[in-house]
Amino acid sequence: MAILRIADEDRQMEDAQEISTFLGQFGIWYRRFEGSDSLSTHATQEEILAAYDEPIQALKEEGGYVTADVINITPDIEGLDGMLAKFSKEHWHDEDEVRFIVHGSGVFHLHPKGGPVFSIEVLKGDMINVPRGTLHWFDLCKEKTIRAIRLFQDPSGWTPHYTDSGLDQNYEPLCFGPAYISAP
Repeated sequence: MAILRIADEDRQMEDAQEISTFLGQFGIWYRRFEGSDSLSTHATQEEILAAYDEPIQALKEEGGYVTADVINITPDIEGLDGMLAKFSKEHWHDEDEVRFIVHGSGVFHLHPKGGPVFSIEVLKGDMINVPRGTLHWFDLCKEKTIRAIRLFQDPSGWTPHYTDSGLDQNYEPLCFGPAYISAP
């Protein structure tokens, strides 16, 4: 289950409904989907898409998405640090960024117009839609592993537009679930 943190207010939310309500005021939606636990961690893209076909089709209809794929990031990917560096700088897209996490974890840092900078750690079963034009950046958690279904209206619209604001450097790229809190 997701954890939302507003660092500048020293505030944290762990209740799914509270998180959804908070994000909703910025046009961001968050949902939970308890899906197929029968999938192996080595499931293929086709197996993952088939296992989650029902919610994918519903989301496609709801949001006008035309295609779905699976991104699979693991620590052994060649050039991983360079790839992650592209995600971890504040940017925006010309289309929504829809992610449904099926394995692993990561942190979206969001900076919506008229709102505070906040972070949401996403885990298996979490779905988030970062609307087009929303400033954000992304970091992986300690394991550097995430597998997520991505939905697109037009894959070419997902090109990042960097702000070069440097704001992303003011926030810790850390996950904040119990597994990541160090002992005293």
